[in-house]
Amino acid sequence: MTSAAAVRGEAPGVERVFREAYGQAVATLIRILGDISLAEDAVQDAFVVASDRWRTGGIPPNPAGWIVTTARNRAIDDLRRSARRRELLEQLGAIGRTADDPTAEDREPEGPVRDDQLRLIFTCCHPALRTEHQVP
Repeated sequence: MTSAAAVRGEAPGVERVFREAYGQAVATLIRILGDISLAEDAVQDAFVVASDRWRTGGIPPNPAGWIVTTARNRAIDDLRRSARRRELLEQLGAIGRTADDPTAEDREPEGPVRDDQLRLIFTCCHPALRTEHQVP
């Protein structure tokens, strides 16, 4: 007889660990991160990774600890990506505000080249680039 976990391609025992450790892992991450949604998503992602890794390597000695550690690391990565995304959006917003400024047209663009496409061509042909990477 084939188990449901085998049919779905999961590692044997992941389903059991999920039932036993999911609630505690989410609770631990909520305490660490302070965000319920982020904690739940991170734990679910950790179980997806576990189903792949544990199929070949077997279940680790402390599966709940493995899940919490993997989920915490994924959540931290997500938080870092979100922070970086916000920084970039703020920078783009500052550029947009400058472009909307009526006095911005009176200013000279940076460098001697005003056309963005021409500036890109000069950048691609810069002598600091290796010859095979330069635009012919």
